[in-house]
Amino acid sequence: MVMGPTHAMSGAAVGLAVAQILPAEWGGVTTATEAFIYAGLAAGAALLPDLDSPQATVSRSFGPITQVISRFTENICQTFVNVTRGRKDKHCNNGHRTLTHTVWSAAATGAGATALIGAYGKPAVIGLLFFFLGLAIRGLMPEWSKNADWLLVTGASAALAVGVWNYAPESSFGIVLGSAITVGSLTHLAGDMATKAGIPAFAPVIPLKGKRWWNLKLPKFLSIRANGPADKFLLFVFSVAVIIQIGLVSSGNMSTIMMNLLSPAL
Repeated sequence: MVMGPTHAMSGAAVGLAVAQILPAEWGGVTTATEAFIYAGLAAGAALLPDLDSPQATVSRSFGPITQVISRFTENICQTFVNVTRGRKDKHCNNGHRTLTHTVWSAAATGAGATALIGAYGKPAVIGLLFFFLGLAIRGLMPEWSKNADWLLVTGASAALAVGVWNYAPESSFGIVLGSAITVGSLTHLAGDMATKAGIPAFAPVIPLKGKRWWNLKLPKFLSIRANGPADKFLLFVFSVAVIIQIGLVSSGNMSTIMMNLLSPAL
């Protein structure tokens, strides 16, 4: 898999761009600070699919709590694959890079977050902010997070979540927050699709040659190795992209640039 910091930074970069083109009727992102909040949520969500691996950054983010959730998720994913596998699929012995690495899962997590907010309001928003901004801290500040006690990271996540809630208008959550989670998750999938193993992006809904859990991946000459030179180069590229976008968003020019880029397709 692509490493956690690369996933998180790519989620932030894509989140900053997507925040500029959200429909106004969704409650939209109207200020630079809201765009940064959106990017932070996308950065955190870009780690979420790896919750199926106890060794992943997301699974170590909140100490034993996320470790337990991760092991449960891995077991659920493994069982799901074995129940839904096609006649040519091998028996699954490890749930990593299965159910949580599908486009259906990415869409479901965003929709689920929106539904939670609709049902429970403020408590659901603060809980989601706490979780995903906490993941963003882990992913975007890996060295500090690695050296800090998980309780300290948890406290920082809670303080950031409450601060964001108090700043941002309630109307900016709901569909917008849900879309940030889906955007981040899809960005993660794109990153893992670029690795040599690929991902089962459309499993188990779309079968191929007797398999329901076939992997979608790039040609070999374009694939990368996790934590290899290409992974580190991508981390550098996305870091530069985030820095540039922060300047453009702060100046108010990012929205114009995105709309100009999209105008030929509209």
